[in-house]
Amino acid sequence: MPDPFSWHPEPELIGFLDPERSRPALETLGRDTWDASLDWLYEHAARRPVVADTYVEMRRRFFGDSNEPARAPEDATSSDALLREFTERVAPLVFAAQHPGSWSYFTPPPLVMSIVGEVLAQWVNQGVDIWHAGPVAAFVEEEVASWLRDLVGFDQDGWGVLVSGGVMANIMAMTVARDVHLPRLLGTSDPPRAQALERARVYASDQAHFSIARALDVLGFPPETLRIVPSDDRFRLHAAPVAEAIAEDRAAGDVPFAVAAVSGSTNTGSVDLVGELADLCEREGLWLHVDAAYGGAARLSEREARRVPDLERADSVTLDPHKWFFQAYDVGGLIVRRREDLLQTFHREPEYYRHPRPEESPLHWYAYSIEGTRRFRGLKLWLSWKHLGTQGLGRLIERNVELAAHLVSRCRDADDLEVVPEDPELSVVCFRVLAPDVGGGSLEGEALDAHQDRLQQALAASGHGWVSTTTLRGRRYLRAGVVNYLSTEDDVDRVIGTLRRLSAELA
Repeated sequence: MPDPFSWHPEPELIGFLDPERSRPALETLGRDTWDASLDWLYEHAARRPVVADTYVEMRRRFFGDSNEPARAPEDATSSDALLREFTERVAPLVFAAQHPGSWSYFTPPPLVMSIVGEVLAQWVNQGVDIWHAGPVAAFVEEEVASWLRDLVGFDQDGWGVLVSGGVMANIMAMTVARDVHLPRLLGTSDPPRAQALERARVYASDQAHFSIARALDVLGFPPETLRIVPSDDRFRLHAAPVAEAIAEDRAAGDVPFAVAAVSGSTNTGSVDLVGELADLCEREGLWLHVDAAYGGAARLSEREARRVPDLERADSVTLDPHKWFFQAYDVGGLIVRRREDLLQTFHREPEYYRHPRPEESPLHWYAYSIEGTRRFRGLKLWLSWKHLGTQGLGRLIERNVELAAHLVSRCRDADDLEVVPEDPELSVVCFRVLAPDVGGGSLEGEALDAHQDRLQQALAASGHGWVSTTTLRGRRYLRAGVVNYLSTEDDVDRVIGTLRRLSAELA
């Protein structure tokens, strides 16, 4: 019988079911792929977080003289040529979370076992929607979700579902609040839509993630639905100003129905006073959602769990294991107090998903999520958690908190460094480098803001480290999101030293 894949230069990598023909080729490709990965790790990632190219330069470097994407390839290419192209075109331009001076938004170096889980998950290619398409994947996700539920502090009535990340989790949480809780307040039996949403009100702080506003927009709420309540001088939301806003809105005939708190904000790592907010929501009959995408992982550490209290009092909680659980992208999670809330919101029964014996119907994950088919995200987290244990993951959290504290202490002890807030809640440190003016004074206002922007770019170009920038109370700060378990105190000192040297040069 002729080989149906003979048109390809490596037919044994297309029709791979014959072990005598294909296994040696697959083993060789596996070794070459792993070698290319390690070459990138030690030749690029260990040397610098990112190349010094600007966006314009990097785009030209990748696309070439046309500066535009090439047309789709017509002909086949060998695997060794493709690995060479990865090594030459892709690897040099990759952002390297593994560099010990890399303190990005929330991109940690992924645990090796998480990478292993990704490889295995792609081979077995389980579709996590209907049980028959990924039977064991359903069990793995159920187990991992139960671990996340226990971490939050919900009882056996709670449930969780893995999603792409915090944005999707927050959108789903607001969907559940709209379809499960808002009808109770409106006295209707059907989920509210269109005009029924116009008087609803949701409360969040000025540190809430943008996905809360996006969720309400996607769900059909008008712009005035989200009421932003100012945070305190440590960027935390208190119950008292929310209570005042609720009273004002009720007096105006509006319908307050949810509070979206944050435990570990993207900007500063701030943690809202969830206990106070939970008391308020219980008194006023509001849904409480807590975005703990970053900060919830602190509960992995017995020592640091106190930093994110009262998650168990929420109705829904967002967690993001691809942040502080050190997982490869992507894996997020939505955890709810009542399993039935997810089913009530998302369950539909397509005719092609029917089970011949309904009384024996297995767990179908599509009934708990906006998404239908999902990747086998649970495997890498399942393997990583087993590999390190809760205590091991907690130790990595503690290491990051200690490194952040070391960075804070360096800023406090220096006349030319300023940190806000002076006692960060978690492992995000917002600081700036002060600099003299050419006139003999000190840079202030917009000039000092611009100085931070130039410093961020100069640090990236130096190869010694990478931090982002943010705006707090109208002023620019450098922002170190310390979720890198490979960093040490020496790396902190080196980055600070580099920033000081660059500041002097730029000034």
